[in-house]
Amino acid sequence: MFDSPLSASAYQVLGVEPDVDVEALRKAYRLRLRQTHPDTGGDSAVFISVQRAWELVGTAEARAAYDRGHGFGATPPPADWSGWKPPARPADTRPKARSHGQPGGWRRERYLELMREWVGRGVPLPDPYDPALVRSAPRELRRMLADALAEEATARVVSDLGMGFTVWHDVAAAGRGGGNDDKLDHIVLSPSGLYAVLSEDFGGAVSVRRGELTGAGVSGAPVADLLGRVRVVARAAGVRFGGAIVVLPDDDLGQAVIQLGRVRGIPVVAVARGALANVLRQGVPGARAVGGNEIFDIRTRLQQAVRFV
Repeated sequence: MFDSPLSASAYQVLGVEPDVDVEALRKAYRLRLRQTHPDTGGDSAVFISVQRAWELVGTAEARAAYDRGHGFGATPPPADWSGWKPPARPADTRPKARSHGQPGGWRRERYLELMREWVGRGVPLPDPYDPALVRSAPRELRRMLADALAEEATARVVSDLGMGFTVWHDVAAAGRGGGNDDKLDHIVLSPSGLYAVLSEDFGGAVSVRRGELTGAGVSGAPVADLLGRVRVVARAAGVRFGGAIVVLPDDDLGQAVIQLGRVRGIPVVAVARGALANVLRQGVPGARAVGGNEIFDIRTRLQQAVRFV
């Protein structure tokens, strides 16, 4: 929460300006708690977000770290702050999943193109990832960056699953009448099945209705579009997908895994990112497991047929 380019900042959730003093910040927090408490008719999701916002900016140390990371005016560290930082973690030398393509690559390139257009042709482009600049950009740009970050986050989860997994990122699904964005975010091959994976960040809570995603930030029919792309790639490669997975930020899904049932003959689940590793290891309910020589055959077919956007 609050880390997505589409999310409100902690200050916006509390209803104050970033340069507000400590006492005014505390009063705003207490007011928002009363306004949003479920016992007085408030929204429980908003109530939780208010508490989370206070965790991020409620102390001098936390506020300083939050402001540095989100491009707000510098907040001086407390007088007793020593400058200590935790030691760096040792490098992870465990074998990673086989990976092909660049996760989030197309969306990052498109984000930079749109950012240059928005800033203005001939105008030097400042740091395109500066938090203050991102917050002020149109929603289309912030959505493009949010989806790129979502794809990269999913790629990190899959990579850590080990050599038994193979993943292809940004796979072209041409032939549906679309442009370069007509793609599968990820294809994951594992002993539990062959899955098409969509990584999304809609910037808010998402629910499920009749096999499709709904929510204030959801436009179109993401699940139907995903399955349309699955058919294109399946035909081109001569493979059969065992299931489809939509990965969402942990805070945006009401529970870790929601089964959407069989949609167009394919089992579909919506998964909070924190639960993705377990789902890929254990398999999507109703998906056909693969193993033995079949894994090598599917991998070979995909390697020969996959094209990247």
